[in-house]
Amino acid sequence: MLICIVSCGKKEVKKVSEESQRAQESFQLAETIRNAYIEGNRKALEKNTTQDCYRELIGAIKDFDSAELEFIPTWVEIDGSVVRLTVSWKGAWTVRDLEKEDRGIAVFVLEGSPLKLAQVLRANPFRQPE
Repeated sequence: MLICIVSCGKKEVKKVSEESQRAQESFQLAETIRNAYIEGNRKALEKNTTQDCYRELIGAIKDFDSAELEFIPTWVEIDGSVVRLTVSWKGAWTVRDLEKEDRGIAVFVLEGSPLKLAQVLRANPFRQPE
């Protein structure tokens, strides 16, 4: 009888916290921007970044034949409407049959609602190695 009561009881569903939702949104945004960069989709980059950040990104992006870029989120800091997403990244770019590799740590400063990339601090993964 006790087993029936325990197994038939309602399961308590916890609500996802607002901070957890913002963190998940930041992960999705980083992935969207990564894909847009690899595909050379400037409209998607513009849509998901602030105007100043878009200008900075376009100025930093160099032409490449193909690219692989991997992001591993390592830390999320939420301060009001600003989210700082720290990612460890590793990339490989092919330019005229030469492959270049690089890696680093970047901090994406995300703002607004919905989140948009406002700034890239530290090692910018969108600048392939020279």
